[in-house]
Amino acid sequence: MTHRIVIVGGGAGGVELATRLGKTMGRNFQAKITLVDANMTHLWKPLLHEVAAGSLNSTGDELNYVAQAKWNNFEFQYGRMCGLDRANKRIRLAAQPAQEDRAPLPERELEYDTLVLSVGSTTNDFGTPGAAENCIFLESRDQAERFRRLLLSHYLRAHASNDDGHQVKVAIVGAGATGVELAAELRHASKELVAYGLERIPPENLSITLIESSPRVLAALPERISRSAHATLESLGVRVLVSTAVSEVTAEGVKTKDDQFIPADLMVWAAGVRAPAFLKELDGLETNRINQLQVRQTLQTTLDDDIFAFGDCASCPQPGTDRPVPPRAQAAHQQASLLAKSLHRKLQEDKPLLEYRYSDHGSLISLSSFSAIGNLMGNLTGNVTLEGWLARKFYISLYRMHQMALYGTFRTLMMMLGDRFRSSTEPRLKLH
Repeated sequence: MTHRIVIVGGGAGGVELATRLGKTMGRNFQAKITLVDANMTHLWKPLLHEVAAGSLNSTGDELNYVAQAKWNNFEFQYGRMCGLDRANKRIRLAAQPAQEDRAPLPERELEYDTLVLSVGSTTNDFGTPGAAENCIFLESRDQAERFRRLLLSHYLRAHASNDDGHQVKVAIVGAGATGVELAAELRHASKELVAYGLERIPPENLSITLIESSPRVLAALPERISRSAHATLESLGVRVLVSTAVSEVTAEGVKTKDDQFIPADLMVWAAGVRAPAFLKELDGLETNRINQLQVRQTLQTTLDDDIFAFGDCASCPQPGTDRPVPPRAQAAHQQASLLAKSLHRKLQEDKPLLEYRYSDHGSLISLSSFSAIGNLMGNLTGNVTLEGWLARKFYISLYRMHQMALYGTFRTLMMMLGDRFRSSTEPRLKLH
């Protein structure tokens, strides 16, 4: 019987793994590869801040899972995992209610021989009162599109009036990569909206406040990069509050633990991550305090050799340190590459599985069209800090590398040409 590999989660790591396995084991009928996701399309998560600001038309950069499966010899199943039966090697997919454009789906089960969980992460609001009810979490394209529509509605209402005094106040909680990039992208959008005739709210009337509980923005990156990003944001007119913890979010704004109140029309929570809650109840698999599945260096879960987990939903040890592998896109990419090799070896019982060791290649942060900043790390280059035009080019290249993993070199080059053509003929902002 053909070995069945089921991959749950079509984020950057999951769809890359399914594509790699489909091109090899799927094409040669060594295994049946199935990818499961609760969406029909994939959008690279680091692009969500551009979708939220209207700088990116998400439909042009989406990957359709059904088409990707056909092109790369794997199967796609639409559904949301809700349960696991380890004894009988089955996962359960939740029933899906009828939607405007989709028929209902009943609860169903999928059998596996090897299961790989790559379900990513969700935003951690740390139980802050009012955060879930009043903030937008940029976890999906739908949420990013919702923020964009709400922002645009303020501009359209102002445009329909005769009053030039309109203001929009945006509060962003969390000055990690998402918060910093969103703040810069919104400042860029405020200039572009005026250029398209929505001048009732001039750029200076879009108030952006970035709130961070740590002593500096981009706390996970080197201090030099943090200082430069902070200075750039302030030069763009972004109000940056560090060492400022949020105690409550209301419909009118954000309250802090030092008794400040920051009024806001739109609020985004971009502080902290945790794995999806359902992982805590997966037939006894071991998890940590933020719901991540505990895995060994082989990426096998600690209690079941036939279940693997990687990316943001997994807590993988790092030799020589008590900290697990950080939940970053480059880690998921590295783990997907390793698992593509390891799952070949798993089918050959005489070959041991490979062990994952995290390689930090640095980080790059986009500051919209204004700049980019970050560091690159490598055996030949050491630790090199980049800023400005060159950093922006390297940042864009990260997305191109992701596209190449999914589409191959030729199709990626064709897409680059298409993007260049669209940028010269389409509006620079999504205005609907």
